[in-house]
Amino acid sequence: MDSAILSLLGAFLLSLIGLFIFIWSSRRGLLVENPAAASMIFARGEVGRIDDPSLTEADKKTMQLAAVEGDEKLHTADAAELQSRIISDQSSAFPVFAFIAFACFWLLLGSFAGLTSSIKLHQPDWLTDQAWLTFGRLRSAHLNAVLYGWITNAALGMMLWLLPRLLKTHLHGAIWAMLGGTLINMGIAAGIGAISAGWTDGMEYLEIPWQIAILIFVGFVLVILPVLFTLVNRKVEHLYVSVWYMVAALLWIALLFLVAKLPGVHTGVQQATTNWWYGHNVLGLWFTPVSVGAIYYFLPKIIGRPVRSYNLSILGFWTLAFFYGQVGGHHLIGGPVPGWLTTLSIVQSIMMIIPVVAFSINMGATMKGRMHLARYSPTLRFMMFGGFMYFLSSVQGTLEALRSINQVTHFTHFTVAHAHLGAYAFVTMVLFGAIYFMMPRVLNWEWPYPRLISLHFWLSAIGVSIYFVGLSIGGWLQGLAMLDATRPFMDSVTVTLPYLKWRSVGGSLMVLAHLVFVGHFLAMALRFGPTRTGAALFMQINKRELANG
Repeated sequence: MDSAILSLLGAFLLSLIGLFIFIWSSRRGLLVENPAAASMIFARGEVGRIDDPSLTEADKKTMQLAAVEGDEKLHTADAAELQSRIISDQSSAFPVFAFIAFACFWLLLGSFAGLTSSIKLHQPDWLTDQAWLTFGRLRSAHLNAVLYGWITNAALGMMLWLLPRLLKTHLHGAIWAMLGGTLINMGIAAGIGAISAGWTDGMEYLEIPWQIAILIFVGFVLVILPVLFTLVNRKVEHLYVSVWYMVAALLWIALLFLVAKLPGVHTGVQQATTNWWYGHNVLGLWFTPVSVGAIYYFLPKIIGRPVRSYNLSILGFWTLAFFYGQVGGHHLIGGPVPGWLTTLSIVQSIMMIIPVVAFSINMGATMKGRMHLARYSPTLRFMMFGGFMYFLSSVQGTLEALRSINQVTHFTHFTVAHAHLGAYAFVTMVLFGAIYFMMPRVLNWEWPYPRLISLHFWLSAIGVSIYFVGLSIGGWLQGLAMLDATRPFMDSVTVTLPYLKWRSVGGSLMVLAHLVFVGHFLAMALRFGPTRTGAALFMQINKRELANG
């Protein structure tokens, strides 16, 4: 039995195990609506209070007044619980700061590599003197820098900050998480260097040579250990849904990466099957659960209202685990693979509507009557935008899996547009919002220029919109041209040129947004701008931090 079938069978067996756990949970009553679990993210008396550390005190008061409903009375939050939360934040402060700093570095590097690659598609003779500046190497460097360097580092930093909060304990084994982060970033740096030199394993999302990938896998393991130890030593009765999403995602990515990078195992058609099994699952079982888990924490926390249905949130988690494992096969429709494999992938792609609709209904009901708060909170805008893009990208992915649509979009820029809708408009925008919420608590220092947060949001939102719309139209026209046997192949190239230029325009706005974001992050870390509070990373927590929770 070849490796591809073994990988698919393993994923199927994991889904069956998950199904039995789901049935067991249902019989034990664990899926019954649980208001206590939904309120786990709040201290006693904190429900009803808005929470956005990126805002100035005046803006917080304005937003709080806008959030008050009728004769709603606010209570004083329990000081002991707030103090416990501060201790949790302190325990993870340094590793979280390190991961976010690494993420910012890779975001800038990956952004410039991506923009250069984009321009090369309509200016192919630009920067061709050096081999490492050719499109093939730059595009792969961009992909690895943003997926592993930016998203993975930012996701790990967010998880290490959020899990101790949700488990109401300190981060156990922070030094191991730091060592793991060091190995991961050494692997990313060495991997991008190898790709630039022409040394690559030749599979999309898996270009980093397996000899270097060992560093990344060991790094994941070293991060997993303190996370699991912290989970075991939790001081809470209920596990909030974000814990389910994030711990599962961390275990999934380590397993996915290990199987996909096994040397000398995946060859020929098996290699393509494994490639897309991994390529789609790294989005659906790593980036997606981390981001959905983040929204389930930050969005209710900002508006001061528990998630509307805890039951729906758990349903969304389990159905994601059941249905996503085989989705990647729809990228192989028409290829030399068994017909049952692509049919199974199409079926599971359609079934993915269930967790997406569950999430969307839940978030819509939670935000009901408080949508207007996005006017006051840029962090909330990032979360709302990312949540809506999760719905849009998932529905588009389901449609793209259908054979009638796939035959047009396959091998076109339409797929690239869809990938950016998921990885950027959904995942990256959520991570931006999370960082804006976290860093004042990590450094005990307010963002010095709050207006830059709004500028960053609009540059990113407009940039990715131009990028997505332009490439979607151009990719569809490209697919129609390739299907028309009466037209020469070059027609499918020339028809995309205007849309590729719009791609570069959108990409330029996104790069500008990243410069604003990283510049603002550096200003905060280096204490530029208005001086308001002391630094939690180097000084004692002061009373003001306790008041802000």
